[in-house]
Amino acid sequence: MAKKIIEYLFVLCAFILPVAFPGCRMKPAEEPPETTQAVLPAEGFWSDSLNVVQESVKEGETFTSLMTRLGMDHESAFLLAQACVSVFDVRKMRAGNTIMAYYGDSGKAPKYVVYEHDKIHRTVFKTADSLAVWNYSRPVGTTLEFSDVTIHSSLWNDMAAAGAPAFLIVSLSEIYAWSVDFFALQPGDRFKILYQQKSCEGEIIAVDTIYYAEFISGDTMVPAIMYDQGDGGNIYWKQDGESLRTAFLKAPLKFTRISSGFSYHRKHPVTGKVKAHTAVDYAAPTGTPVMTIGDGTVLSAGWTNGGGRTVRIRHNSSYTTSYMHLSRFGKGIKEGAKVHQGDVIGYVGSTGVATGPHLDFRVWKDGTPINPLKLESPSAEPIRPENLSALDSTFNVYKHLIDSLTIR
Repeated sequence: MAKKIIEYLFVLCAFILPVAFPGCRMKPAEEPPETTQAVLPAEGFWSDSLNVVQESVKEGETFTSLMTRLGMDHESAFLLAQACVSVFDVRKMRAGNTIMAYYGDSGKAPKYVVYEHDKIHRTVFKTADSLAVWNYSRPVGTTLEFSDVTIHSSLWNDMAAAGAPAFLIVSLSEIYAWSVDFFALQPGDRFKILYQQKSCEGEIIAVDTIYYAEFISGDTMVPAIMYDQGDGGNIYWKQDGESLRTAFLKAPLKFTRISSGFSYHRKHPVTGKVKAHTAVDYAAPTGTPVMTIGDGTVLSAGWTNGGGRTVRIRHNSSYTTSYMHLSRFGKGIKEGAKVHQGDVIGYVGSTGVATGPHLDFRVWKDGTPINPLKLESPSAEPIRPENLSALDSTFNVYKHLIDSLTIR
């Protein structure tokens, strides 16, 4: 499998990369340095002979108090803070971030302290002898990867079982959010994905780009072809140039389950009465972000009987949506506020009459409730006509590559 990917890298560089990234060129391999002198590691000091202690920044802790807690005297810690001014603003240290303190044999005061901004970026403080501070980044590599996943139980479980990183699942759900209902996946549905992955010292840190994907359900295949028109808009298309982005999202939240469907005769789980339930209930943990499925104007954001904290949005002259039982509202969500597709308008809760945390989601068309799972949504703008030929060439190369990698 890996050999095939390497062979087709040449195809990608020759046909795809110049289209997606104008100016991309292969660089010749650099000659190895002739010197045999030992080179300091990336962090700028030898740590092999030192004892390391892992700590974390505490809530409300200042830089000086952190360093004195690690063993520096107060005066030296203050001078070190002054030396940081042009390199790193110590006031931006975040509680919970990791600190690695390196000690000599005495173990009283550290010789070096390394603050981890994230998985890549570090700041090193030289805390003994002469004081100094500098930044460095761990080396990041990129590889072309391929995943082929058939659904047996759930997207999350099956992709994880296939060894796909969680980053890929999130990216895939965002690309197909408008055209695939991730709550209605069936056993046998299949995803094939060609993507670029970033790794740092053996740890996967990001899925940088999904170049091409296919969703296959029965006799239906929905491709996602990456092609950037350079206008800051959509970059994923179907084979005929139709956008994968549509006027409405398929669901207002991610990675949950449907706990109750649309019905005109449902026994209420709290009152026990049989009545219409013109909504879809999504069970999800309290605090899960809830998104508006489309652009619109907030009609109301407040408390409703039974529904607890509720947001209602008018999308156009025909469609209105409602989001109920919220634990709290999103920032700036109030009557009259303009919202855009994907904006967080609230968070899952159990306010009002509810047996547990969930979202009650409703859609009306021309004043009549409709089943949200059967909501038909028009496509967004298609690809510009002058780019259709390039899109077709891009599709053919990706299709040939992914078919050659597919496990039959």
